[in-house]
Amino acid sequence: MAHGGSGIGRLDGRVIFCPGVIPGDVVRAEITDDSKKSLWRAQALSIVTPSPHRVPHIWPEADISRPVEERAGGADYGHIALPHQRELKTHILKDSLMRFGGISEDALLGVTVKGVPGDDEKNGLGWRTRVTLHADESGRLGPYAEKSHTVIPVKDLPLASDAIRSSGIVSTPFEGAHTVRALDTTGSGVRLVIDEQAPGDIVERVGQVEFHLSDQSFWQVHQSAPALLSDTVMRAIDPARLHADADNADLYSGVGLLGHAMAQVAGKEISLTAVESDERALSYVSRNLAGVAEVDPIAARVDRWISGKARDLAGEKAPWSRATIILDPPRSGAKAEVTTALASLGAGQIVYVACDPVALARDASALMKSGYTMVFLESWDLFPHTHHMETIATFVKDK
Repeated sequence: MAHGGSGIGRLDGRVIFCPGVIPGDVVRAEITDDSKKSLWRAQALSIVTPSPHRVPHIWPEADISRPVEERAGGADYGHIALPHQRELKTHILKDSLMRFGGISEDALLGVTVKGVPGDDEKNGLGWRTRVTLHADESGRLGPYAEKSHTVIPVKDLPLASDAIRSSGIVSTPFEGAHTVRALDTTGSGVRLVIDEQAPGDIVERVGQVEFHLSDQSFWQVHQSAPALLSDTVMRAIDPARLHADADNADLYSGVGLLGHAMAQVAGKEISLTAVESDERALSYVSRNLAGVAEVDPIAARVDRWISGKARDLAGEKAPWSRATIILDPPRSGAKAEVTTALASLGAGQIVYVACDPVALARDASALMKSGYTMVFLESWDLFPHTHHMETIATFVKDK
């Protein structure tokens, strides 16, 4: 299985990427792109012999029995038995870290992509608290087909939370609309965001803590993710290396969820710089961390801000050696500009929250080449029935 949701087949020395299949399947497929000499792309048309891990798709509108252009996107592992999905993700995570990160297989013994407690009982359904749908010309809602802007009207949203599924959103016409987002919040009920409507405030609760944010700001999608990631980040931080008065930073901070987790480890108010390019999200950080962190909110792109900081402090030796840094970049990863700057600043402890294993592996390689050691690694299946996963890793500077 390749990272990204496609199975890998081989024909006459060529590699063929084909979504909708599993290792062990024998399929009838159509070549859709043969422009490259050694790598072709295909679409499965039918199953000749199924893998023992193939199950009926959790979403009929995404099943292989439908023509490719009429298959709903958004559940690219929905035809795979849930336990086997995690086996495939574990293999992809380890392969990525070895291939792109240069990490030895021995160092990854025991690493698995773990299921979220409670997901197995529901067969990995009903976890999405954020759903984006699109309207066709008649106002019927549905996802796009994979790698397309064709709207596929659907009768149900099996991955969506019970509150979103029972809201009647897919049976309600939205004439004249283009995009409708449904949010199931823990403190503000179900909220719809239609096209470019004015943003409104919502509340999300994580345990006993309330987070205020905009209904158009990022929030973790799995209903258990905010609490689970907060707990994992707290375990990923070495409290002996966390100094409340250091130049601690929450990079790509969002509304401060993980910065709050860092402060919980310290057990007292910490100094924290929160850097976030979404000014709307950043405007909530100080409120959300009031009493646990003295926040310096910075509205900027992380790569530009951290590079500037590294230039400003270039004459000092390891000015951030006492600092703990949370790094939660987008799917593309932090990339070289950020990792180089962090290394030059000598950041003492970096907790990296990754939604893409290849991006994590490349950034991990850069950090380790700069003298860091990976001392913590944990991965969670926060996106059942899709190829995505979330991985948390901690890197410390060798002394």
